[in-house]
Amino acid sequence: MARRRQSKGKCSFCQREMTKGGMSSHLSTCAQRPEAASAVSSKRIAEQELFHLQVQGARSSDFWLHLELNGSAKLEDLDDYLRAIWLECCGHLSQFSMGGGRGEEVPQGKRADQVFRSGVELTHIYDFGTPSETLIKVVRVRQGRPLTSHPILLMARNNPLEADCAECGEPASWLCLECLYEASEAGLCTEHAEVHPHQDYGEPVPLVNSPRMGICGYGGPAEAPY
Repeated sequence: MARRRQSKGKCSFCQREMTKGGMSSHLSTCAQRPEAASAVSSKRIAEQELFHLQVQGARSSDFWLHLELNGSAKLEDLDDYLRAIWLECCGHLSQFSMGGGRGEEVPQGKRADQVFRSGVELTHIYDFGTPSETLIKVVRVRQGRPLTSHPILLMARNNPLEADCAECGEPASWLCLECLYEASEAGLCTEHAEVHPHQDYGEPVPLVNSPRMGICGYGGPAEAPY
């Protein structure tokens, strides 16, 4: 498999970089976050419950997000967001469930404040043929005004994963799926991706910042904002 370095990401408020483990605690004390809140305090935006969600790939925890979800938003808003930033390839079906991937389905028409509370965990599945599972956990809940006009605020996400080309050691921008499935070095630079002989699983795919990388027809995230 392509060699991966420790997953880190940046806080959207202060741009401080840290690992996934430290980001949750940091976001509750970030000195720049109150400044963002004060910028909207005088606007006519109703206060509501706001849910800090920690999101990660079920099988690839190096991919992670910290989101703030409006309580008035519906789960279908979160589904749309996950599709845009991580998952959408061919319009597959999806669902949320409580208690794991085969647990009780939670209707996407429900409001966030009807489903979430501190400590609640959901599983999101996109595509039941070649599924991508996402784990969603409520880290904390606050009462206040949303910091964005969108139903979801991106507070942090992992940096794009880094890998070296298996042929020359230069930074990789492509991935050989056959090498990946054989548990060997799978990263390739552009030059070596053009001549790489492994095509049993198709040509090399772009190395993108998503747990759905290399699955089905996924080609990368949509343009922000999501």
